[in-house]
Amino acid sequence: MPIRSRLVVSKNIDMKITPKVTIGVCVRNCGEKIVGAINSIIRQDFPHKLIEVIFVDDGSQDATLSIIKKYVSQMDMQVKVFHHTWKGLGPSRNVVVENATGEFIIWVDGDMVLPRDHVQKQVKFMEANPDVGIAKARYGFSLNDNLVGMLENLSYIINDRDSSKIESNYPGTGGAIYRVNAIRQIGGFDDNLTGVGEDQDVAFRIKKAGWLVKRSDAFFFEIREQDWDDLWRKYCWYGYGNYFLYRKNKSIFKLCMMTPLAGFLTGLFHSFSAYKLTGKAAAFLLPLHYFFKNSAWLYGFLRAYFTSKNLSKLIRKKTHSFRNILKYN
Repeated sequence: MPIRSRLVVSKNIDMKITPKVTIGVCVRNCGEKIVGAINSIIRQDFPHKLIEVIFVDDGSQDATLSIIKKYVSQMDMQVKVFHHTWKGLGPSRNVVVENATGEFIIWVDGDMVLPRDHVQKQVKFMEANPDVGIAKARYGFSLNDNLVGMLENLSYIINDRDSSKIESNYPGTGGAIYRVNAIRQIGGFDDNLTGVGEDQDVAFRIKKAGWLVKRSDAFFFEIREQDWDDLWRKYCWYGYGNYFLYRKNKSIFKLCMMTPLAGFLTGLFHSFSAYKLTGKAAAFLLPLHYFFKNSAWLYGFLRAYFTSKNLSKLIRKKTHSFRNILKYN
């Protein structure tokens, strides 16, 4: 069932021109970061008349929506702004899929910054590879991070250096380009997934439908968490959402690889490559960083498990009581 999302702004530069690419920006409470993302979209060197931008505000409680509206006037592109009460990432991304007029969708998060040639590189890659359904961009290295942000960024960058992983893993949406025909072919994102994981699920289904998942030469920057509390909350949320993804499809990731011990060993393995790349001794803190993240993830995963289990018991109890009422009436 389509999500009821209200179109609050619509700006058409030239109705006669059909956009080549749609940039989908699904956000919630990103008021402190979204200006950087919007400005990086405005600065793209791809022809602006061939770009359509669709913003979806997922019930933000801060100034996110008003900031988006303010910047629409500065964008010489086709722009649509949708708003609805909080639904989650899957339903919000489906608003973009349903309303996109471009051949491709590039996903931009509120905490991302794109280099000027990002859209051009992504579109060029997809046009040259018609069998590719998803092309993931690479993570850029930021010099402005503190220790927490640097370690988090390093963990993504080192993963990126292993090109074979993109063939077996299911990449996130951030910075990725999707072929619209591919995403519509499999029915879009799963509205029923709680929290995160909608991107891994859709990548799995696109790949299963026969499309290739590759990595392009484009890259992007992401504003990382700069303190341990924020990082803990982020990975708790990831673990919570991934429980429902795992319950739907246990083949998407190996649960044993998400334990704190597995995280420590992964960080130990990656620390040498990270030190070689940066020359910074702080890279050898990656084992502790991974241990911390996986602990938060596992906590969120178990919390979702027990919450879901208790809810199921409550539903069964209520159903049993209701049947007894019907029986004696």
